[in-house]
Amino acid sequence: MPTTTVSITVGAAPLTVADVVAVARHDARIELDPGALDAVSASRAIVEALADDVAPHYGISTGFGALATTFIPAERRAQLQASLVRSHAAGSGPEVEREVVRALMLLRLATLATGRAGATRRTVETYAAVLNAGITPIVREYGSLGCSGDLAPLAHCALAAMGEGQVRVDGDLVDAADALAAAGIEPLVLAEKEGLALINGTDGMLGMLSLALHDLQRLLTTADIAAALSVEALLGTDAVFADDLQRLRPQAGQAISAGNLRALLAGSPLVASHKGPECTRVQDAYSLRCAPQVHGGARDTVAHATTVADRELAAAIDNPVLTLDGRVESNGNFHGAPVAYVLDFLAIVVADVASMSERRTDRFLDPARNQGLPPFLAHEVGVDSGLMIAQYTAAGIVSELKRLATPASADSIPSSAMQEDHVSMGWAAGRKLRRAVDGLTRVLAIEVLTASRGADLRAPLVQGPATGAVTAALRESVAGPGPDRYLSPEIEAAVALVASGTLLDAADAALPTPLT
Repeated sequence: MPTTTVSITVGAAPLTVADVVAVARHDARIELDPGALDAVSASRAIVEALADDVAPHYGISTGFGALATTFIPAERRAQLQASLVRSHAAGSGPEVEREVVRALMLLRLATLATGRAGATRRTVETYAAVLNAGITPIVREYGSLGCSGDLAPLAHCALAAMGEGQVRVDGDLVDAADALAAAGIEPLVLAEKEGLALINGTDGMLGMLSLALHDLQRLLTTADIAAALSVEALLGTDAVFADDLQRLRPQAGQAISAGNLRALLAGSPLVASHKGPECTRVQDAYSLRCAPQVHGGARDTVAHATTVADRELAAAIDNPVLTLDGRVESNGNFHGAPVAYVLDFLAIVVADVASMSERRTDRFLDPARNQGLPPFLAHEVGVDSGLMIAQYTAAGIVSELKRLATPASADSIPSSAMQEDHVSMGWAAGRKLRRAVDGLTRVLAIEVLTASRGADLRAPLVQGPATGAVTAALRESVAGPGPDRYLSPEIEAAVALVASGTLLDAADAALPTPLT
C-alpha cells in the first residue's frame, strides 16, 4: 500500500508533468475536486437523456468503430459497454512497468473528471480509489496503435476496475476481483458511453512522455557534468564555452549547457595546468568543443516536447465528447500524432547525446588521443584491460539507440475494417523512448566512470570543486584506478548514481548556484 503523504488534486486544473511523476512513480494520493465531480454529474445527465432518444447516438445507443451504424436496444447497452472493454483488453507480451500503468490510469481519470467524457461519478471515484489502493492492472506491451488512443492498454485498466482480469498489489499477482474486495472497492458496472470513455485517450503515450521529460531534465544536466569531467581530464580547454562566443549563436539550450560547463570547470587546477603560451593545442575534438551545441539542441527539443505535453495534459480526449454547451460530438482528438512526433524527436536527440558521450569515453582509452594517459586507463599495460570493455558496452548501447531513433510515427497500418485507416503508433514511440532514456543513463554513467578515472590518473593535479565533488560521490560506490576487477557491478553502481540524481546533487552542492 502507498505510504506517501503527498496528494494531487484531480479536476481543479490541468495536471502537470510533476503531478504525473508524483502519482505514477511516488504513489502520491489522489484527491478529487468537488467542483469537478459536480461537472461530471451534470454531463452524465446529458448522456442519460440521449440514451432515451429514439435517434441513434454513437457509443451511447450504437456499436463502435466500423459498427457505428448498428443500433443497440436499451436492455443490451450495459452488455455492450462490458463487451467493448473485454474485447479490447487484447494486449500481448511482457507486463508494462507499474509507473506507466499508473500514469495511464491517472491521465484517463483526469479526462473523466473534466465532465467532457460523460462518465458517471461512481466511475471517476472508482478510478481514484484503485490508484490510491495501489492496485495496478496488468497491461501488456503490445496492443495499442495510438489511435483511437491507447485502446488495449486502457481497456486492461477498465477491465480491472470491473473486477475482471489480473492486477498486482505490492508486487503480487492477484485476481482483480479479490484485490478490489480487499480494498473495499465495488467493481464497476458500466453504463452507456462509459466503455468508450475509459479507453479513448492518448493517456499511455502521454504518461510515458511525462516520465521521460522528467528524467531527461536531469539527464541532460548530467550530460553537461560528464562532458565537463571529460574536458578537464583530457586536458581540454574551457575557453570555447565563453559567454561572448556562445552569444554569437543565440540558441537557448546551448546557452544553458555552456553556462553549466563554465560553472563546472571554474577553478579547476587541471584546466589551469595547460593554459598559457606554452600550450600548443589549437582546438579540441568536436565531442569536447561542441558539447553545448549538441546538449543544448537536445534541451531545446525537450522544451518543445514539454509544450506539447502541457497542452495534452490540459486536454479532454474522448470520442464522442460532450461539449460545454451540451452537444455530443464525434471528433478525431484521440489521434496520437502530436504526442507521437515528440516522442520520436526525443529518441533522436537521446541517441545523439549518447553518441557524443561515447566518443568522449573512447578518447580516454586511446593513447594517441588521451594526452598522456595509459592505454585503456589500465593499471599495468599489457596485463590489465582497464576500461576497454566498458567502452564496448557504451558503444553497443549507442548502436541500439540509433536503431531506436527510427521514428515509429512515420509508420501506419489500417485497422477496424479500414475505418481506422491511419494511426499514430504513439504507444510504440513511447515504449522505445523509455528504452532510449535508460540507454542514455548507462552511457553517461560509463563516461563519468571513465573520466573520473582519467582525472585520478592525472595526480598530483586535481579536479575543480564541482567536478571533484562528482568524483568523490562516485568513489563512495566505485573504487578508483587499480588492477582489473569485476567491472559490471561498478558500472551498475554508476548507473544508479546517475539515475537517482546523486551525482547532480553532488555537483550542485559544490557550486554557488545550482546547475540548470
